[in-house]
Amino acid sequence: MAPTIPQDADEPQTTVDALVQLSFLVHGALARIAATHDLSLIQIRLLGILRDRTPGMLDLARHLGLDKSSMTGLAGRAEKRGLVERRPSPHDGRGVLIGLTPAGRSLAERCTAEMDQAVAALTASLTTAERDTLRAVAVKLLHAAAPGGETSGT
Repeated sequence: MAPTIPQDADEPQTTVDALVQLSFLVHGALARIAATHDLSLIQIRLLGILRDRTPGMLDLARHLGLDKSSMTGLAGRAEKRGLVERRPSPHDGRGVLIGLTPAGRSLAERCTAEMDQAVAALTASLTTAERDTLRAVAVKLLHAAAPGGETSGT
């Protein structure tokens, strides 16, 4: 029988507890960064998704878990702020693609840099090997959870 290791009362007791508490830390950092730039969480997620792609409205709605009308409103508000632009789809005459404007790209890059700093601070006590392991496990979980084995970039 393995010896019982005493745990701190505040220490997560299960994998679920640990992952949920970690997600709260990451979510909190993202919320603080969004607030500093007068963005909602969904708006900062939008910018993050658009950093490396120009999806159609339906694909974007799927990535964000929104219905079409909510996606249209989100895109409209971001467009009014000069962060995104709608472009005609070259493959579908009725389709619209959403992409970052130069101002949107600049803001997305600033938010990404700030999130990188927040995560670096969060993982500062880890060794390089532990950070590499954490990333590998996170990627594996994301691939397992994503439909078709692809991550969403969010």
